[in-house]
Amino acid sequence: MNILVTAGPTREAIDPVRFLSNRSSGRMGFAVAAAAAEAGHAVRLVAGPVALETPAGVERIDVVSAEEMRAAVTEHVAWCDALIMAAAVADWRPASVSDQKVKKVEGPMRLELERTTDILISVKPLKGPRIYVGFAAETGDPVPEATRKVTAKGLDMIVANDVSRPDAGFEVATNAVTFIESGGTMRHIDTAAKTEIAAAIIQWLESQSRQA
Repeated sequence: MNILVTAGPTREAIDPVRFLSNRSSGRMGFAVAAAAAEAGHAVRLVAGPVALETPAGVERIDVVSAEEMRAAVTEHVAWCDALIMAAAVADWRPASVSDQKVKKVEGPMRLELERTTDILISVKPLKGPRIYVGFAAETGDPVPEATRKVTAKGLDMIVANDVSRPDAGFEVATNAVTFIESGGTMRHIDTAAKTEIAAAIIQWLESQSRQA
């Protein structure tokens, strides 16, 4: 299979010095890319700004902003049989970006934000027979919101996790997730290495490909 994976955060510039971002380390998405390559698949990895080495056998495409990630996914989705959106893409960006460093002034600074493009929604019309897998990083019970996203984004499966847990989510080597399929089937994987969860995602993907 040809598998397109996204990983890491995005950075949304405020000025040449400052940006908005999130705590994603990219470990989960990189683990998925590595597991796919180890299983013999062709893998392209669209990576936000992270300090991780490219997994062996993976073609890496580096991006910074949500718009750059959207453009890369749109460009490469026609190549893939499966898209796995593991990146933590920013939901908002500054409405305007200063070309000079914004100087400190007395009193509060007000920053107007605008929505970024939802990448999965934007490529939903391109899905065809491709398998789409999303991720839902929530705080608290992730299942209700993740279930909504499965339908809204036209996904075959979503990987939901509670990032407020100390053993799951960002900046740690473990995760605890629930796989939610479009038909409603759920599978929970309690605390496990992200490499193990990545392997389970690829195994699920292979099972869906065989059924196609």
